[in-house]
Amino acid sequence: MADPMRIADLPTPSLILDRRVLDANLTRMRDRAAGLGVTLRPHLKTAKSDRVARLAHAGESGPITVSTLAEAAYFLDRGFADMTYAVGVTPDKLPALAALTARGASLGLITDDPEAARAIGVRGAELGVVFPVHVEVDSGSGRGGLAPDDPALVEIGRIVDGAPGASLRGVLTHAGMSYQCDGPAAIRAVAERERADAVAAAEALRAAGLPCPVVSVGSTPTATFAERLDGVTEMRPGVYMFMDLFQAGIGVCGEDDIAVSVVASVVGHKPAANRLLIDAGALALSQDSSLAGYGRIAAAGDLQVASVHQEHGFVEGASPLPFDRYPVGARVRVLPNHACMTAAMYDRYYVVDGGDEVVDEWDRCRGW
Repeated sequence: MADPMRIADLPTPSLILDRRVLDANLTRMRDRAAGLGVTLRPHLKTAKSDRVARLAHAGESGPITVSTLAEAAYFLDRGFADMTYAVGVTPDKLPALAALTARGASLGLITDDPEAARAIGVRGAELGVVFPVHVEVDSGSGRGGLAPDDPALVEIGRIVDGAPGASLRGVLTHAGMSYQCDGPAAIRAVAERERADAVAAAEALRAAGLPCPVVSVGSTPTATFAERLDGVTEMRPGVYMFMDLFQAGIGVCGEDDIAVSVVASVVGHKPAANRLLIDAGALALSQDSSLAGYGRIAAAGDLQVASVHQEHGFVEGASPLPFDRYPVGARVRVLPNHACMTAAMYDRYYVVDGGDEVVDEWDRCRGW
């Protein structure tokens, strides 16, 4: 029998996923959703893996959120039909979305634009489908969506509700500003605004005589700290599956809750600059930086990736580095700042179960 593969045997850089930590994160969020009385519709833009999606639903193929057409096709092929495509839809994408619908997908779309809403209704009829549509609400992030009291919200609702190729599913918002919060108290306040704005938008539609069965909110920080979700029907957190240093920095998790890391090799020493050179740079780690630089070296005190080039990273620390502990060829594990961006370049996870033995390989979707 061949010896088991270990992290030290992997090519570098490689993406490591700790199944034990992942399971704990998934269980915690399922319990949160149940306790708050809402459906969990996890956002798979982080994991992009059907194996993770199924674990998120305790082995079932439950409702999910996607952010690309490639994700929608990938998950449909693997038995996930109930999806929300949570990016403002453009008319050119409607034929591809209709083709997925014809294959059995139930794909909820979002828009905050009256003309786009008209196009969805007209093209849906031409393509022989009825597209479920959410009106996107801006609950403070300033990205996409309408304020709950914007007259365009009801206007879009009426356009969709009266169109032969569309149906009004509800409202959807994302409190992206929760990522800029400093601690749980601030996140709780953002979570309440997210909830209140989504519910106010739903009530505006209903007051106009329009249906609004779905009231959807979503971000990992607000899902973690929301005190109540009265009036909400579902939540769509995503990065909770893996967590990262950003989430740890705002108090959502601890570093022990981070399920993914990048294994890299030491490829050089720079004693005069008190630096190690590793073969994981901007492409392997992303260029999202934080107080931990471009990632922290796991179980190594204050060592962090202080700067990156395309394929190289410089590891630095406040004290003289122990170069003898990190000879050329030594492996280090880098905890990511932003798990979604770090994982994006990889085609697979090397799965471990709390140790250094690689117990499985899981594929992941890429592209748009």
